[in-house]
Amino acid sequence: MKRLLVTLLLLSCGLGYSQWQNKFEIAQLTQGNDTLKYRILYPRNFDKAQKYPLILFLHGAGERGDDNVGQLVHGGKLFATDYLQKRHPAVVIFPQCPSDDYWAQVDVDRGSSPIGLNFQYGKGPTKALGLVMQLLENTLTEPYVDPDRVYLMGLSMGGMGTFELLARKPDTFAAAIPICGGGDPKSVSSYAKKTALWAIHGARDNVVDPALSLEMVTALLEAGGFPRFSLYEFADHNSWDPAFADPGLLPWLFSHKRGAPGR
Repeated sequence: MKRLLVTLLLLSCGLGYSQWQNKFEIAQLTQGNDTLKYRILYPRNFDKAQKYPLILFLHGAGERGDDNVGQLVHGGKLFATDYLQKRHPAVVIFPQCPSDDYWAQVDVDRGSSPIGLNFQYGKGPTKALGLVMQLLENTLTEPYVDPDRVYLMGLSMGGMGTFELLARKPDTFAAAIPICGGGDPKSVSSYAKKTALWAIHGARDNVVDPALSLEMVTALLEAGGFPRFSLYEFADHNSWDPAFADPGLLPWLFSHKRGAPGR
């Protein structure tokens, strides 16, 4: 009987997972010989005649691959809840970075703790980020996307990609939330006064140094921006867990429109 109950429980958990996961349609972008797989969530009762916010979410290094599933592990369910879809209907895109690529143009030294990171924006975007930029441009041409409510989020490697994408597309995003990421502080002047930003990190993070977020926030302040910064004293690298649990996270994101970052 116990074995039967455990089996039924596992089946029900799997069903629950697939139910929200299946709200994200399977898609891919092909450019020449390169392919970017992604999942896209449309609002309930989607109407192409309406205008919706667009959210681009960049996952972490652990979710890289080609299954077009792993990128939803952290954050996917957050956007698929009935409550959020009713309160904040939006188009949400989760691209997946291939295993041999990276969202950010950075040299990574995994021999140290936290890992060593040397950002190299001058080399141009990685192939994966370049494909994300093309996907973004394609999506922005859709009549149902509100160009003044385009948002960017990412965690870990995706937090690094968030900072870099802001620098490469400084006139695009109304607001951004990089979680446990980092970037090139010299790159912030192009978007510091244009994009509302909430940086989040765990003070105990031994994978990505929290000082990297501090550096970016300091640079934004010096460039005339007004970033929000949360440093969770109890959190390690998975600071996305308390971030996603914050009931004010997504309302803050959706409250911003392009051209009014200081609200």
